[in-house]
Amino acid sequence: MKVTVPELALIAGTRGMLGAGIGLLAAGRLSNDQRRVVGRVLLTIGAITTIPLAFQIFHRTEPVVVMPPM
Repeated sequence: MKVTVPELALIAGTRGMLGAGIGLLAAGRLSNDQRRVVGRVLLTIGAITTIPLAFQIFHRTEPVVVMPPM
């Protein structure tokens, strides 16, 4: 399986949001209400955007053309 650089960037970004959301849910720096809202939003965005990306990569029907290094 080959992953393109833009796909890798999207995966890393969404996983980062997912991790940040989980971290905020566990952290104590914000008030409880602020922490829960921000944590849930980041967790939801990370999860929702990761699922279609993973599906796209694992269920790809066309071959990925990788350019040779220069």
